[in-house]
Amino acid sequence: MTEKHKNDMYGNIDLRSEEDEGVSELIPAATVVLLRNTDAGPEVLMLKKNSKITFGGMWVFPGGKIDAADYADKEDVDQAARNAAARETKEEAGVEVDPKSFFQIAHWTPPPGQQKRFATWFFGACLEEGAQDIQIDDGEIKEHSWILPEAALERHRNGEIDLVPPTWVTLHHLSLYPSIHSLEERFSGSQHITYNTRVVADDKGVRVAMWRGDAGYEDWDPNKQGERHRLSMAESGFVFENSVENY
Repeated sequence: MTEKHKNDMYGNIDLRSEEDEGVSELIPAATVVLLRNTDAGPEVLMLKKNSKITFGGMWVFPGGKIDAADYADKEDVDQAARNAAARETKEEAGVEVDPKSFFQIAHWTPPPGQQKRFATWFFGACLEEGAQDIQIDDGEIKEHSWILPEAALERHRNGEIDLVPPTWVTLHHLSLYPSIHSLEERFSGSQHITYNTRVVADDKGVRVAMWRGDAGYEDWDPNKQGERHRLSMAESGFVFENSVENY
């Protein structure tokens, strides 16, 4: 029997092509990881979604879908993603951020499926002192928290908060860096990580999200021995393995 974690956001694992019947179209979206320096290390701003909307009850970064008005240049989707992330940050957290200050961390594409699918740009940005007065509307967003990435992962491990896989992996990634400067250095230029996700169940029935470089990625075979770049989503908790990507 297939085992599924409650935060496994991915749909039907039998669909393996964008051309399969019933596959939802990709919705361009963007999010920004807002960071601030503390003596204990970089903290990240997280927002709790209203339980009655998309990703309801999840703790997320500010963000949302890219609107037509975000396209200053109709051909430049990357700039539109930056504009969308800045706009959503203002709407959801009450914070003005300059999209020119963003550095891209990742781009996530969900696997083929019937669920709502957001192809999402993940940016990072450092908030200066005096720009950290967070104001939520208590409508779409119910709570906010500045938190160390490793503390957020611990709370998820203990079942205290809900995180979808892209958020969880991003927090894991952030936890590896001792300062915002070191994170910015890692992602200078165009060195962001691309996650084109494939999800299948292994021989134990655990659903596994795999990304390029994993030994099982090309054949959709999580049981294949070799390199690892994956997230196992057992009911007991998420387990990330990576021997490929330079995190």
